[in-house]
Amino acid sequence: MPVKTITAAQQRRDAQIFNMLSCAAILLMPLVIPALLWIAASIFVHASIAHHPNQRVRDYLYPGGYRFYGLVGALVVGLNFSPQMSKAVGGGIRLLFLVWLVSVLVVVPLAVRDILRARKENWQDITVETPHE
Repeated sequence: MPVKTITAAQQRRDAQIFNMLSCAAILLMPLVIPALLWIAASIFVHASIAHHPNQRVRDYLYPGGYRFYGLVGALVVGLNFSPQMSKAVGGGIRLLFLVWLVSVLVVVPLAVRDILRARKENWQDITVETPHE
């Protein structure tokens, strides 16, 4: 079987990418389109990293996925009551900023922590057998 080397830099990037893109999507959430695109694209990124040969890479992925997908699920449920919530907070614009603030607080701080932890971690090149080349 052919052997492939996955460099330390590739593993570090793989450990960071889901959290980086989740942060970007949340920070750009008021623009709607980037957040929606990331929700769709994140499924493919998550699935590809979930099968990474290095367990440490997957260990950075799973908490980021729980935070991001948990937030998205809560928004789907909670925003069904947006007419009532917008009245309670004083309008739709205030609700938008409140939802955005909560989203940033849920995802960004822990994602940045994980990104920095992955940067500091001592990654080593690994070799894996590939079924075909």
